[in-house]
Amino acid sequence: MELVRANYHDVLTERSMDVLTQIFAHPSILTRYLSFDSELEVLTLKNEDPDRRMDRFTRWSTELSHRAANAALRDAGLSAADIDTLIVNTCTGYICPGVSTYLHETMKLDGGIRVFDAVGSGCGGALPNLDLAAHSLHAAPDGIALSVAVEICSATYQMDNDMSLLISNAIFGDGAAAAVLWTRPEGLRIVDSAGRIDTSYREDVRYVYKQGRLHNKLAVQLPKVVGTVVPPVIDGLLARNGLSRGDVRHWAIHPGGDKMVNTLEEALGLSAEQMAPTREVLAAYGNMSSPTVLFVLKQIMDAGVRPGEKIVLTAYGAGMSAYAMLLEA
Repeated sequence: MELVRANYHDVLTERSMDVLTQIFAHPSILTRYLSFDSELEVLTLKNEDPDRRMDRFTRWSTELSHRAANAALRDAGLSAADIDTLIVNTCTGYICPGVSTYLHETMKLDGGIRVFDAVGSGCGGALPNLDLAAHSLHAAPDGIALSVAVEICSATYQMDNDMSLLISNAIFGDGAAAAVLWTRPEGLRIVDSAGRIDTSYREDVRYVYKQGRLHNKLAVQLPKVVGTVVPPVIDGLLARNGLSRGDVRHWAIHPGGDKMVNTLEEALGLSAEQMAPTREVLAAYGNMSSPTVLFVLKQIMDAGVRPGEKIVLTAYGAGMSAYAMLLEA
């Protein structure tokens, strides 16, 4: 708060300062990570022009994607030379050519591999990315697909007295996550997936362009919207696979914020233990938008999953969009 008061005292009202103080003091988020070279560079956010901001987005989206990709390949016992398909999703910046091409260059990938950019899916973007990667393996069953979700949320920070911006500035962080998909028996198996777009809620969660800058828009009723849209997607996915919620041992749920976590815990009838990975990731990283749900999945995998156990992966975001994926160990 000292940084906010020192640099935005001429922008924010005392009421806004009080709101930020309350949010920062909430125990649901303890740490976040932002993409800057130094703490002093954070001070430039107030006067960061769109060109410099997009340069920062390009640099750090490439850097964080590269780190995540290398970690995923290492865990899978693979190298960059094994990749046949690369898919990168983001919603916090637009560049042409896309982030995928910068990652392609950095990783020195073969020029003939299939490369895709998925832009604008919001916090739920990692799941349609995984879907596309899985479907790419139908065309190349022996191939290796690399799915990367990266967000530089700090490249969309705008300080204003608008409640959406105050909340966004207090809960969002930067991050990237990657997953390797193949048809080999090792690893988790994707059983099925589902999604729903309900455009009647479009204005409740989205980015809005104002004077060439992205402004996050989060409606006060968003937790209620999430509780309305997400559970039916999950239930429909489970039902068509002959399952119910009680058959699922592990839940990797995108932690949009503390209220969304509480809403889904109640709406889905989950235990504190089942929601623990989601809360732990939120506390350690904040909401990183699309990569966050993959951090939750990694938390679950690191804790140990027994053969045959089911996992539901679910995320939601701009649109209003909601996605669910059924996995099996």
